[in-house]
Amino acid sequence: MKNIANLLFKARILKDIPRSGYHFLGAGKESVAEHSFSTTFIAFIISQMVPEVNTEKLLAMCLVHDLPEAKTGDLNYVQKKYVIADESKAIADIAKNLPFGSSIAGLINEFNSGQSVEAELAHDADQIALILDLKVLSDIGYKPPKKWLPAALKRLKTKIGKQIAESLLKTEWDEWWLENYVDR
Repeated sequence: MKNIANLLFKARILKDIPRSGYHFLGAGKESVAEHSFSTTFIAFIISQMVPEVNTEKLLAMCLVHDLPEAKTGDLNYVQKKYVIADESKAIADIAKNLPFGSSIAGLINEFNSGQSVEAELAHDADQIALILDLKVLSDIGYKPPKKWLPAALKRLKTKIGKQIAESLLKTEWDEWWLENYVDR
């Protein structure tokens, strides 16, 4: 049980690790855990729209896809030009001594390889989480997200991912809040 406790502490530290790309945007903030929640929730939505996908696998993949960052930190695109994180070593360290460690490692490795339908959908959910945040920041007046959106949109691989992103771009971030507004 000690190894389980340590795994839970590793996952918990993701609440304290900031996603570093927001520093370059000049606005917004998010922890790795917050990002993982958004990605997993988006994957749940996708799984309901693509019924042939293995929902459990897709959600589990999204839930653990950034778990290695508990050991490596979150490196943004600039940092990745100069620093090489040994994610394979981080995955191996996380998985060792766990009775289900090979399952966690397998999900992360499959996500990274992008070779299955679930991995492609998980990648799209990961990018849609970013697109969602960029759209909110853009809608409230920040200009830099408009520069970042085209790159994130290009990384989408699936038809459903592209459809969701297109819908996000056509919808104001607070439209849902005002849809049934009645002034009393």
